[in-house]
Amino acid sequence: MTRSTIAVVLALASSACASAPVAPPPPPAPLTFQQKLAAIVRLEDQRALRDAASVLPSPPSLPVRGKATPPLPSPPPPPDLTRFLSDAEGRVRRRAALAIGRVGRADGVVPLTALLKDSEVEVRQMAAFAIGLIGDTSGVAPLVAALADRSPLVQGSAAEALGLIGDAKAVAPLAQMAAELLSSGALSPVPDDAADVVRDTPAAAYRLAIYALVRLKAYEALASVTLDGAGQPRVAWWPIAYALQRLEDPRALPALLTLARDGHPYTRAFAAKGLGAMKDPSAVAPLMALVSAPESTVAIEAVRALGRLRDSRAAPVLRRLLQTRGVDPHLRLDVVSVIGAVGGEGVADALIDVLGDPAPSIRAAAIRSLAQLDAEGFMTILSGLDVDTDWSVRAALASALATLPNDAGLPRLRLMLDDTDARVVPSVLTALARLKPPDAGAIMLTRLQSPDAVIRSAAAQALAELKPANAVPALTDAYVFGQNDTTYVARASALTALTAYGAASAVPTLTSALEDKDWAVRVRAAALLKTLDPASTAGGRLGLAPARDTAAYTRASVIDPPFSTEAFIETDRGTIHLELAVLDAPLTVANFVALARQGFFEGTRIHRVVPNFVVQAGDPRGDGEGTPGYSIRDELNQRPYLRGTVGMALDWEDTGGSQFFITHTPQPHLDARYTVFGRVLAGMDVVDQIQQWDVIRRVRIWDGATN
Repeated sequence: MTRSTIAVVLALASSACASAPVAPPPPPAPLTFQQKLAAIVRLEDQRALRDAASVLPSPPSLPVRGKATPPLPSPPPPPDLTRFLSDAEGRVRRRAALAIGRVGRADGVVPLTALLKDSEVEVRQMAAFAIGLIGDTSGVAPLVAALADRSPLVQGSAAEALGLIGDAKAVAPLAQMAAELLSSGALSPVPDDAADVVRDTPAAAYRLAIYALVRLKAYEALASVTLDGAGQPRVAWWPIAYALQRLEDPRALPALLTLARDGHPYTRAFAAKGLGAMKDPSAVAPLMALVSAPESTVAIEAVRALGRLRDSRAAPVLRRLLQTRGVDPHLRLDVVSVIGAVGGEGVADALIDVLGDPAPSIRAAAIRSLAQLDAEGFMTILSGLDVDTDWSVRAALASALATLPNDAGLPRLRLMLDDTDARVVPSVLTALARLKPPDAGAIMLTRLQSPDAVIRSAAAQALAELKPANAVPALTDAYVFGQNDTTYVARASALTALTAYGAASAVPTLTSALEDKDWAVRVRAAALLKTLDPASTAGGRLGLAPARDTAAYTRASVIDPPFSTEAFIETDRGTIHLELAVLDAPLTVANFVALARQGFFEGTRIHRVVPNFVVQAGDPRGDGEGTPGYSIRDELNQRPYLRGTVGMALDWEDTGGSQFFITHTPQPHLDARYTVFGRVLAGMDVVDQIQQWDVIRRVRIWDGATN
């Protein structure tokens, strides 16, 4: 072939290549459900609506000799929770809506509002609930419109969301919805206990509406849909008794007296609790009758109510109960706790008799009660007592001394500053701050350098109350020093104390804390900046929440669990069998499971027992201040707090870790405020028997794998 022929061939080849159309890259492969859910869980945990990083363009296709190289597929767009709201699958839209609510950014309201028109009921109701979690008032109008949805499931979620937002403009629409449901027969017949867990009935929508009115503190609106013209309950139902007592309005007295005679123990218990807040002598007699109720739930609330009324007519009944053999231990503890406030003949002697009780909780309650009964007599009694061997009783003594005149309590408190157990000292510092001796500020500044983070936290809180002139530099240093802690408590308290000194003193450190290593501290700093300047945008400058276990986002047990995870808490009183909420709180469950398998809970004490409320455990310190060395994010969901619900304990939002609680009875005020991550399947009789300082021997996990 001649040189000219070769040139022609090359030219033709070149021309052919130049004129051939470039094939467009194929579309990205669709994400699987598991991939979508993994992205949703990750963004939710990072508290971000979308990935901030842009996706790099595809590399150019390189020619391959002898054949055309197919273009690479386009990369998928970066994960975006708002884009998942338009997914073809309703379950993806629903889960993305919940994630946007948990992220909590105000710019999530608009996309969620559009979802209130979704064709699927479950998606609409979750969009409503998520708007409530965000808590921004821009969500009020669309939620009010959603109260008219054809589904009671959506109506109830919209009502609950309006209660969470807390805007008074929602009161009238909520009352109207509740009235319409009532007139249509929503409570005919009165729902039984099995209905407490459901959300898709008119009765459930009514219940959530009156709970919302409680959160809005709208007594008149609440009364209009729960009471008749004579001020009596339209229906005897425990949620109505709960709602009426929660607002503590004296106008509810006649209705509460009626409900206190109802056959359902929850109704009587909530009514008794409300009567204690009425401060009306006419409540004493019916409450004394309820003290002997066969259900401890009712008797405990009656005893507490009598303590609030402080009427000495109740003294003989309480004293007799205290001296009765075999009485329920929880009821006995409450009698000891309140009888000092009631007073009356023989009360002091009855309390002195239990100062040597084997249970530290009884001894602690007796000390507090005696101090309340007679300050002068208490100091005389105290002078004849040996130092208690249990740290919790000594801490209770410090709290009791704070209620006495300075000259009585201060000398003993000063001695207690050097207690051998660090868990006592925070109570001593709190007591000194209350009594305010001249050197209180100096004491707190010294304790601000303690190696114990909880002592430093208590000192900072005391400085916020005392506000000595020279504390700002020390508090600033305390925040920096706290960076070495495995817990957030001391740093957060230092920030709170600085805020008490005003913006000029606090803003520099608060601003730096927006980048704290612990997300919980960042959240606290943003909230404090908001208190100093309501126009602050600090909440939008927190960055991504740090993740400890990034592998969890794609783990099957988190995003698509093949088994329902169960836990078995072994105590000396028996075993408590839990079903864990792997779908509603996957990362919280994963954290609990990991701690259990590490043996974290073994040997820890159940440090808090509030009869008729909760038992709380999971604290390695044993004083309510312990953590696993990190915090996790909330996974708020729609599970209600009923008897046997398992929740995550918090100091404020996103401060979960290892401490959890189990409820004795319904506690609707906790709904959508604390993460529900399980329920008791068996062993509620064990929960009822648990007393403070009982020990967890082991927590076993079953999730299809060996423990």
